[in-house]
Amino acid sequence: METILQVRDLSISFTQYDRGTRRRELPVIRRLSLTVEAGQVVAVVGSSGSGKSLLAHGILGILPYNSRMEGEIRYRGQPLTPRRAEKLRGREIVLVPQGVTYLDPLMQVGPQLRMGRRDARARGESRRVLERYGLGPETERRYPFELSGGMARRVLIAAAAMQSPRLLIADEPTPGLDARAAGRILGHFRELAQEGAGVLLITHDLALALTVAHQVAVFYAGETVEVASAADFPAGRLRHPYTRALWNALPQNGFTPMPGAQPGPGEEGTGCPFAPRCPRRGPECAEEIPLRPLAGGLVRCLRPEGGDGL
Repeated sequence: METILQVRDLSISFTQYDRGTRRRELPVIRRLSLTVEAGQVVAVVGSSGSGKSLLAHGILGILPYNSRMEGEIRYRGQPLTPRRAEKLRGREIVLVPQGVTYLDPLMQVGPQLRMGRRDARARGESRRVLERYGLGPETERRYPFELSGGMARRVLIAAAAMQSPRLLIADEPTPGLDARAAGRILGHFRELAQEGAGVLLITHDLALALTVAHQVAVFYAGETVEVASAADFPAGRLRHPYTRALWNALPQNGFTPMPGAQPGPGEEGTGCPFAPRCPRRGPECAEEIPLRPLAGGLVRCLRPEGGDGL
């Protein structure tokens, strides 16, 4: 199986000005790691502010000018430099964005899908891809404001599928949709993976992610705290206390809340950022904690669930 994307120890920070000309570095992502294989859907799950969307922007090479990125991103075995990302972006590496406002409001759907091409082959491709996602040929002549929310999201997926991507990044693709419509949208991503693409699904909805993902990477305060297979969740094979808390917070699992809140950027301190909320914390949790293999997954914890320590 081909490795499409490999992210190792990725850190992203921003330079900010504080009190006039005084500058400071604000870390947002720290030591973040994950892997996406061909034919695989990897869900990135975490609460708002955990660095999920910023990861997508780092892969695509569209971070703002005041950002600084360290670590390694490899695409199909080769370093994904900013120059290479620019060449592949919108072709082999495609984004399905969170907002339907990415559609041009002044252009009909058909020309947007064809990206300016007018030949018969391009027209045939656009009609086939619209049909694939349950949209009739009349959709080509509609403007974005004439589409429902679900239709607009299917158009975004159709635009991505037109490029036959090797890596598809879906950034919170189902906000505002009911569970049935969201499930259909995610089913389309699974289809693209079955055709050989790697899919990186960024979402805050763990329950929805588990319906489609093969692997789940759990983020907390800009760090990967666990990587587990989707099957590990219902089987109870969870390693990090935060992952367990996410699972227990689902309605079908008792809707159990966890006290406290995720620290904001720059508030993490040293060691494990989850330690102030963790029932298993100890003095050693103030140390730097690596991401290590455990029971078929990966965990960044010295006192993991189901074990006495690493």
